[in-house]
Amino acid sequence: MSRVCQLTGTKANNGMAVSHSHIRTKKLQQPNLQKRRLWWKEGNKWVNIRVTTRALKTIQKKGLGTYAKSLGVDLNNL
Repeated sequence: MSRVCQLTGTKANNGMAVSHSHIRTKKLQQPNLQKRRLWWKEGNKWVNIRVTTRALKTIQKKGLGTYAKSLGVDLNNL
């Protein structure tokens, strides 16, 4: 399974690791993904989802249904 947020689509970012001597090597900055079982009030069921911690904070603020709707994600498929 790839490391992609199922709601926001956040994936790895290419970056550079810079040493003390300023030698730069490529590295991947992975998103902080968490597996969560969240209650979807409108669908009246539990949804198992892999989301970033940033998306979890937004879900706590807005709610799962409204946040998924604003992103254009259909929770019935998850």
